[in-house]
Amino acid sequence: MISPGVASTYSVCSDAAGVAVNSIGAVFQIIYITLFVIYSEKGKKVKISGFLLAVFSIFAVIVFVSLRFFDPPMRQIFVGYLSVASLISMFASPLFIINLVIQTRSVEYMPFYLSLSTFLMSISFFAYGIFKYDPFIYVPNGIGTVLGAVQLALYSYYRRTSREDSRNPLIVSYA
Repeated sequence: MISPGVASTYSVCSDAAGVAVNSIGAVFQIIYITLFVIYSEKGKKVKISGFLLAVFSIFAVIVFVSLRFFDPPMRQIFVGYLSVASLISMFASPLFIINLVIQTRSVEYMPFYLSLSTFLMSISFFAYGIFKYDPFIYVPNGIGTVLGAVQLALYSYYRRTSREDSRNPLIVSYA
């Protein structure tokens, strides 16, 4: 959620098309999170609401600091670096499951379409950043392209050895 918000803030500094794309992405994420909260258990609703409050607070602080303390060129650099960091963490987050995929020899916890869409979106924005000569766009998306390709290669390698009967829970609850 914070990634499209920071990217939209960066885009305000540099590119109107980026504002549109990242704002639409943020709207889709808000709709998804709203539906998730509506249909989740009461305990999870409170936890997710707390996370959302933290995310919106961080975003508000970023906007305030960038508008209050930086002139436009430095604001673009400040928010650009934050955007790069948030995008790289977003692209790398599915890779935390790699150890589980290798141990279980199963891709049941790594959805193919998420990996594919990450790869396609990253390569698209990488090309866009190259054409615009904007390292704040092409660097994180170039890394995202490589990480997406790694996920697809891992999926391709382990999809043949995945067992359909191995539907073990990812997180075990002892409550």
